[in-house]
Amino acid sequence: MHKKPKKLLDQVRDLLRTKHRALSTERAYLSWIRKYILFHNKRHPKEMGEKEIEQFLTHLAVRKNVAASTQNQAFNALLFLYKEVLRQPLNDSIDSVRANRPKRLPTVLSKEEVFSIIEGTCEKHRLMVKILYGCGMRLMECVRLRYKDIDFGQRQINIRDAKGQKDRLVMLPESLEDELFAQLSKAKSVHENDLKEGYGEVYLPSCTVKKVSKCTKGSGLAISFSCKQTL
Repeated sequence: MHKKPKKLLDQVRDLLRTKHRALSTERAYLSWIRKYILFHNKRHPKEMGEKEIEQFLTHLAVRKNVAASTQNQAFNALLFLYKEVLRQPLNDSIDSVRANRPKRLPTVLSKEEVFSIIEGTCEKHRLMVKILYGCGMRLMECVRLRYKDIDFGQRQINIRDAKGQKDRLVMLPESLEDELFAQLSKAKSVHENDLKEGYGEVYLPSCTVKKVSKCTKGSGLAISFSCKQTL
């Protein structure tokens, strides 16, 4: 019995994950490819090419009035589709109306303005704002921060798999240490209570789950991980 070929978007998703692209990139690329197909009345991309790409990009710039970065993201998604998934070469130049990238001077806040923003932030998110400001981290880098990546001894944070799949180090301000310790203690307590109630599980790639299970087998260490795919 022959297996049905995978749908196009599933092929795109599989290849993006094979290349270890970020989840945000995966979602954005799939969204733009879907919009491209719908724009051309659900025609299959194999039946289209440079002309249809130009029409779609021009539509984004003229009708949708998108920012230059947004149009470039859509263009990169379509390049990935044709070159990596469909293996259909495209001409080097795509002649479309391109969105203008505005030239603006950066806005730099004074210390007083920064402190005012921090004090005006709700307590739940205040520590995150301090980390973003004091360490120069991106929002998702802060959200994904793990205990193992914080080096209190050398007062630095190891940011893993950052933009461009590169690791980097940032300095940890001494003023944040006490609050980070308090947050870690609070998170540990919440996690232990979740485990008692049958929760507290976390998604791990299947290979990582196998390694953890092998290392902890027979050690008496209770670890509860969910192997279920969440993406």
